[in-house]
Amino acid sequence: METIVKVDIQQLIQNKTPIVIDIGCGAKKKDGRIGIDRVDAPQVDIVTDIERGLPFFPDQSVDEIHCRSVLEHIHNFDHLLREMMRVLKKDGKAYIFVPHFSNPYYYSDPTHVRHFGLYTLYYFVDYPLQLRRKVPNFYSDLRLQIISQRLIFRSKFGLLGFLKKAFGWLVNCSSLFQEYYEENLVYTIPAHGIEFVIGHPSVK
Repeated sequence: METIVKVDIQQLIQNKTPIVIDIGCGAKKKDGRIGIDRVDAPQVDIVTDIERGLPFFPDQSVDEIHCRSVLEHIHNFDHLLREMMRVLKKDGKAYIFVPHFSNPYYYSDPTHVRHFGLYTLYYFVDYPLQLRRKVPNFYSDLRLQIISQRLIFRSKFGLLGFLKKAFGWLVNCSSLFQEYYEENLVYTIPAHGIEFVIGHPSVK
């Protein structure tokens, strides 16, 4: 598909305007963000197939990336993640939400092609910064830092929603609790999703 860029990215860079992008913004986009989607809607500033990456942004030109309920649809995941880290400034942050693999709604969507768990992004993290359970990182040379991760628990069934949020608070008290949950309790109390905040490895 043809890429349509409706904003002057070079002008924003020259004016030193903070660049905040929303990948897969859909019908909703917060003010001040550059919306990117494959559907040419009024709120979309860049119409493109994000499977191809983000070639319209120069290296290290983006201050903040938001990507909510998108990566589970991506076939070329390694390429898009690499592109996100390429355009992100060294001190920038990317805010990512994906459905957890135990979420029953995840399996209902025929457009989902990829599942995510607590360890998924750690395949791109150096061993000293990984969790208690180490995962192999030699499948890719891409490296990132996971600044934070949080398991999200929700329910549409009244009181159960409150109880699951309280349970989520307990699980997210430490990464050790998160790991224990995903190993031992995940199919008893399914999670809704995971929120990650990532950046470059050199940023503390």
